[in-house]
Amino acid sequence: MAGLTAILVLNHALLTANPPNYQAARVDAEANQRPLLVLVGADWCPGCRTMKHSILPALARRGALRTVSFAAVDADAEAETARELMRGSAIPQLIVFSRAVDGRWHREQITGSASEREVQSLIARAIQVQHSAVSTTRSAIGN
Repeated sequence: MAGLTAILVLNHALLTANPPNYQAARVDAEANQRPLLVLVGADWCPGCRTMKHSILPALARRGALRTVSFAAVDADAEAETARELMRGSAIPQLIVFSRAVDGRWHREQITGSASEREVQSLIARAIQVQHSAVSTTRSAIGN
């Protein structure tokens, strides 16, 4: 139990201090067959700060982020990556990618600040898409 608590505390510290960059999180998502959760925001944006410093860390403390790979993209410092990821120009954008049965990336997002419940629901839908794809692949190859 103490080990789990230490992992959750460490995960929370990493999330709030310096989340992994987008490329590293994408590699992790593909390697571990997990959804990729990306927060695109900026330090000057109040809604972005709420998502980055309150909502996502609260979910991390409860273990709700352990089934996804997470990255934060600063729309100012990483403008090219942000433009590639974003739909529209409003921030924050919380985007989740998961592999669908057909092998393509399924994308869903929340634009603007969201509640813990909304984010958790977004993650749950992505996990369901990913799980369906993995289950279908396994049954197709006889595992």
